[in-house]
Parts: sequence; C-alpha cells; structure tokens
Amino acid sequence: MHCKRVIACLDVDNGRVVKGTNFVSLRDAGDPVELAARYEAAGADEIVFLDITATHEDRVTAAQLARLTADEVFIPFTIGGGITSVAGAQEVLDAGADKVSVNSAALARPRLITELAAQFGSQAVTVAVDARRSADGRGSWEVLSRGGREQTGRDLMDWVLEAESCGAGELLLTSMDRDGTLDGYDIEMLTAVSEAVQVPVIASGGAGELRHLAAALEAGADAVLCASIFHFGTHSVGEAKEYLAGCGITVRRST
Repeated sequence: MHCKRVIACLDVDNGRVVKGTNFVSLRDAGDPVELAARYEAAGADEIVFLDITATHEDRVTAAQLARLTADEVFIPFTIGGGITSVAGAQEVLDAGADKVSVNSAALARPRLITELAAQFGSQAVTVAVDARRSADGRGSWEVLSRGGREQTGRDLMDWVLEAESCGAGELLLTSMDRDGTLDGYDIEMLTAVSEAVQVPVIASGGAGELRHLAAALEAGADAVLCASIFHFGTHSVGEAKEYLAGCGITVRRST
C-alpha cells in the first residue's frame, strides 16, 4: 500500500537552519546535520535541505553538506539551491544526496530538467516551484524565482506541466502567500496542481496544525513538507504520523 510521506524541511543560510515568514524575517533553528539526524530518529521519511540564498547570492550549494549528512543520516535526502548544471548536481549526488532540487535555473533553462533526468533518472530530480496568487483576481498563481525575489510572469499551471514534460520526478510546491504563516497550505493551489500532473506533489508552505497536513494529503499531495511546527516544538514527527494514521491516511509509522 502506498504510504504518504512526512518530510522535514531544513532551509539553510550560511550553514545554519533558519525559518521565516514569506521567505523573510529569518530565525535561527539550529545545525542542519544535527537537526536532520534528530528528524530521522523521530521517524521522518525524508529530509529536504534548501539553501535559500544560494541562487540570490550567486553561490553554488556546497557538496560538504551532503557529505556530512550522508555520514549521519540514512533516510533519503534532497539538496537544492544554486544547482545550475549536471556537473553541479553530480557533485552533490556523489557526496551522498539522493535527489537534487532545482528551481530558478530550471525556469531560466527548462532543458536543465531534461539533462538531469537523462543523467540521473527522473527519480533523482525534484523541481521546486514557488508561487503566489496573482493580483488579477482570476484565481491563478504566478511562479517566482531566485528565492521568491523575482517575478517571472509565468503561470503556475503552465510551468508545472512543462516541468513534468521535461522529466521532473516530483514537484515541491510552495505557496509564498502561506510560507511560515502557520495558517495551512494553499489547498486550492495544491488541488489544482495535483489534478493536473501525474508526478508526486509535495505540499509546502503554511503548516501550523496537524489538521493542515491531513488536508493537504487528502487534497492530492503525495507528501507534506514541514518546518516551523517541527523546528520550534509545536509538534513532533511522531505526533504528526499518529494523527494522520488516525485520519485513515496510510503513513510509515514511527518506531
């Protein structure tokens, strides 16, 4: 039976895990490798590291984080931020990461997704998508790039379909309107994307209560990405999984 995933998200800035609201007002949350090991012990299914300033500051994600994590963590983990080429992805995967996540570089050159999928397989390629509701009042969403700092003018639905056709293995969908607010995922956006694509969709941005996780999975997400509620002790991974199981959602139980 297919299990839904609970993923801990570690936003990394200058070697530390941070968390903010709408991608700003960052607070320190700890050492990335220590937190990853803690979440593995708590029963997380995967870890996602996102270097949130790598693209903005024109830095390439260091493979050192992947190497240090691989020495301590034995569940799948993804690293994203600043990966712009097959060679850059190769460095991170060789260092121990299971997947790479691309965002701004893929928007600038969608063929990068195809190149990565051809080299490593689609299962190793996550396309991260940051989007916010458009101001046109028509219920659409616009994709943003460079850590949510730049408007692209691209329609969300057009982009997720293109990313899928280029070879994305999964989509990490973040609502910039909800990120860090603890008000819950953007269910309307999540439902629209989940119904439009065939690849797994990871819900991101806004989890504040356990019912938010259940709502996202029931709306079609394959996985829920959480940061604030785990980092600052609101809920544990184990509590999240117990709650989801109680809702009739199949998850891998924490040990």
